[in-house]
Amino acid sequence: MEFTLSISDVIALMALMALMALVFSGYATWKTLSFNERQKSLIDSQERLNNLLLEQGENQVRDSQKADLGAKFITLGNSKHRLKIWNMGKATARNVRIEFPEGNDTFINSDVERKFPLEVLEQFQSVELIAAVSYGSKSKHHIKLIWDDESGADNEKSTYPTI
Repeated sequence: MEFTLSISDVIALMALMALMALVFSGYATWKTLSFNERQKSLIDSQERLNNLLLEQGENQVRDSQKADLGAKFITLGNSKHRLKIWNMGKATARNVRIEFPEGNDTFINSDVERKFPLEVLEQFQSVELIAAVSYGSKSKHHIKLIWDDESGADNEKSTYPTI
C-alpha cells in the first residue's frame, strides 16, 4: 500500500488547516471579548462600591460633627410631668436655645430662663423642664430647639412632643 500525495491534496490539507486556524482564532477572539466585557463589568462594580464606601465614610465624618437634639414628655408618678431634652448625636451641642412658636402655657418661665441658653449638652446628656400640666392644657406642643455644633451654628429642629 503506497501512499501518494498530490499537490492538490496538500493544498486541500493546508486549506483545511487554515480554516481550522480561522475557526480557532474566531473562537479565541470571541472568548477574549467576552472576558473583557466581564472584566469591565467587574471594574464598574468595584468603582461603584468604592464610591459608596467613600460616601459612607464622608457621612460618618459629617455625622460625628453633628449634635441631634430631641424632646419628649416624661411622667414622674401620677401627676408630675417633665419635658426631657437630650442630645442623641455624636457631637456636643453648644449654646442650646429653646423656643415655643405657639406660645408657652405649660412650662414654668423661671425654670426655662434658669436652664436656657444651655452652654453645653454632651452626647446622651439631657436636661429637664418642669411642665405644669392641667386638664385644660393642650396635649401636643410645638418646640423649636436651636444649637451650635462642629457642623455649624444655629442648627434647628422642630419637635412636637405630646403629653
